[in-house]
Parts: sequence; C-alpha cells; structure tokens
Amino acid sequence: MSTQTRISLLLLLLSTQLGVTPLAATAQTAPTATPIPIAPTQPTQTICPAQLGSNIDAIANRSLFTRVRWGILVKNLNSGQTLYSRDANKYFIPASNTKLLTTAAALQQLGANFRIRTSIYQQEPGVLRVVGRGDPSITDAQLANLAKQLKAKGITQIKKLIADDSYVQGDVVQPSWQWEDLQSDYGAPVGSFIVNENIFTIKLLPQSVGRPLKISWADPNEASIWRVLNQSTTVANDQETDLSVTRDLSGNILKIQGQLKANSNPLAVDLPVVDPNYFFLRRFRVALAKEGIKLGTTAVLNGGSTQTEVAAIQSPPLAELIKITNVDSNNLFAESVLNIMAVKQARKPRQASSAVGLEVLKRTLTQIGVNATSYFIVDGSGLSRKNLISPEALVQLLQSMAKSPTASAFRASLPVGGRTGTLKNRFRGTPAEGIVVAKTGTVGGVVSLSGYLNAPNYEPLAFSIIVNQSEQPARVLRQAVDEMVVTMTQLKKC
Repeated sequence: MSTQTRISLLLLLLSTQLGVTPLAATAQTAPTATPIPIAPTQPTQTICPAQLGSNIDAIANRSLFTRVRWGILVKNLNSGQTLYSRDANKYFIPASNTKLLTTAAALQQLGANFRIRTSIYQQEPGVLRVVGRGDPSITDAQLANLAKQLKAKGITQIKKLIADDSYVQGDVVQPSWQWEDLQSDYGAPVGSFIVNENIFTIKLLPQSVGRPLKISWADPNEASIWRVLNQSTTVANDQETDLSVTRDLSGNILKIQGQLKANSNPLAVDLPVVDPNYFFLRRFRVALAKEGIKLGTTAVLNGGSTQTEVAAIQSPPLAELIKITNVDSNNLFAESVLNIMAVKQARKPRQASSAVGLEVLKRTLTQIGVNATSYFIVDGSGLSRKNLISPEALVQLLQSMAKSPTASAFRASLPVGGRTGTLKNRFRGTPAEGIVVAKTGTVGGVVSLSGYLNAPNYEPLAFSIIVNQSEQPARVLRQAVDEMVVTMTQLKKC
C-alpha cells in the first residue's frame, strides 16, 4: 500500500464499510460488509452431538479452505461439555471479537448503570473550562443542551473557553492501526472530547462531463481548516466510477482523486477529524451562537478548579453504550469504553489511559475465570492486527458472563441473527434466525463469530469460530461460518 493509501470508493461494493454512501443511505461505523445470506438448511434434519464434529469438518475442510487456519470451540453452556474443538487453544487474530473482552470487563468493573459526565466549570469571571471525560455519545444535540444550561444561568458572553483534555491520556489512535483504517470513519480518533463520533462529512456532486466534482461541506466551519486538492473529474455515464479521498494525518490537506459518472447520485463521504479537541470547540461555538452566547478565544489546557460546576451532561448508561459497541461493531465506542475503565485507577507518569484500561481489563477477566495467557490484546476494538485471542478465551468469557449479575446486559449487547446490527442480514431464512446472538468480526483475511445459540432440540451453546490467513472474500468465509452455526441448531439429545 502506498503512502497515499486510498479510501477505495468502489461505490456499490465497499461503500458501507468505508463511510461513503449515496445521500439516501446510512454509513456504517465499522468495516463490516453486508454478506450474502446462506440458503436455509432443512429444519427437520437433526444430528447427535457425536456427529457435530464431522459436520463442521466437512465445511472447514473444503478445498477452497486448504490453506486457511480455523479455530473453533463449541461447548454446552450449562454443563461445560466440549462438543467440538479445533485448535481452540491457539492464538488467532480476532478482529471485532475483541469487543467482547472490552465490554464484558467494563460491565464487571463499572456496572451497567455507569454514566460518563461532561462538565463545565467557572474558572473566573468570563472564563469557563469544559472537562471532557471520553463520552462517545455526544452529538450536536448534547452541545445544544449545554449551551441552554449556560444561558439559563444568565451567561451571555464567554471571554475564554478552555477544553481540559487531561482525562484521557495517550495517542488518539492506536499506533498499530493500519494506514487505511486511519483514513476511514471507522478509525476515528478517541480522546477526552468526542462529538458526532469525531467524523465530518463532505458531499461530492458530479458536474458536466470534464469538470471537477463539486464539494459541499455539511459543516462550513470544517471547510475553513482544510486545503482541498480536487483532482477529480466528472465522466460520461458509460465510464467506470473510481474515486478516492485521502487526508494528510499530520496536516490539513484533503485530496480528492478519480472520476464519477455524470448521472451518479451525490455522495456523502465521512472522514475522521485530525484534532478532536479543537473539533469539539468548533462545534460547541456553533451551539453557543445559536443561544446568543458570544465566545471569544478558545484553548486546550490541562487541569483547573472543579469547585463551581455551571453545566453538565451525562451519557446513557454503560449498558446502552456497550450495545452500540457490539450490535453495530462501533470501534470508537469500544476504544472509549476501554479508556473509561481507567477511572479512579492509579496511573504512572505519562501512562496512556488505554494502557491502564487494558490492565484493568486483564485483571477483571482473570477474576471471572478467563485464562490470562489465552489472549493478548493492544486495543479495545479489535482493529489492530496485533490482537491475539484463542477461541478458548472467548468461550470462557461467554460462559463466565452467562453466570454474571450483568449477564442480561451483556447478552442484550450482542447482535441477533437475522434481526439486528451486523447480523441483521445473516441467518435469514435459516433455523438460526432469531436464536443466535453473537459478535461478528472482520478485517483483511479474518472473519470471526462468537456468542450463544439456543438450539431448539438441545441445550444452550457457547461457541467461537475464527478463520485466519485466508485469501477468500469475507462473504465466502462468513457463509462457511454461518453454515457451521446452522449445523449447531440441528443438535438433539441422543
């Protein structure tokens, strides 16, 4: 991949995973493409537990999977009996199955009702300090709420507004994330301040043939900080569309290259911001202006008095935050959840919040019975290819969480086959529809699925399926994984 890695806007095939959509569509927040549903398995077919292995092997051993690595573990959730195991104790790149570890540990550590508070303090006359604590759910609507609170306090002018970003320390993106991830909306930066999931939107509109695409900014304030190199072209309707949008991570250059057909619908392109702190301040300035509050200078500093709180907002409960994390496979929410586990924890000088969160995560999972040597992770979302988790670790986690006081909140955070989130378009028309709840995962060459299955003629199951090192398209791997899960629904007591 060159240093100008492209956000490949192959419009029909990749738009949902790269934040590029027709204006009538909704961009997803995680790199998970919509799979082709598998054909229903005959619902009347049943198998004994002793037959499960040969049925799964028949799928995993197909010729097109000759060179791939499968890690699979299926257990009876109640008894713990192993029904099938294939390299279950080996390490695999887990992709977004990592989110299972992050969300489970956060629930255990903080509780389902934990909320993140964002506060504004009066420092001195005319000087306010807003303290961000890493709430990933803040939108323009919540900023409007803060502005209204200030107005209700009689504040009509702010000489200086300070953004205190001391709460979340460390890099705003994980150093091991790949370049193309940092270019995409699903790789947005995470810090003390997050608003609108730290992404901004531009719209690309075709013009007459031969002319550059017209660029429209959803937020005019963002247009003023970017230098755009528009090297795009509108082409005839019989030509191929091939468009890329890249940004300079260390500066303010946005490059648009390629071509778009003249009859194409306008496109919305979501891109991650570079500096979350100043992005927050720009969006808050807009909210203040709407309430008639004049704002002078802004600054980003650390520390200050917390004696006089003049306005505050709170996130939804943690149970709702982890539902967004897992159902939608939202990377930004996952990294934020990892950071908030550093709450009230002792921190070494210059130690990153994520590093503290990982320490808490490992300690917490050990307490609930997950073998600390069965996984190695460096982020909370699974976007890093350095993460390594065994199917054994994931099933241990699922078993432990099923007995936890937070079991219902954890289970409710998982997508339901054929119904919700990243499983909405999988398992439709199969016996697994509505009875499998599991976390998906996809990065290049990796597909994973781990969760629970209530087999209609058998006892509840906990399972983990991970496939690595494959050159096959993700949809092909997902189809095989889904066939394995459908096979599990056919279990009966023999």
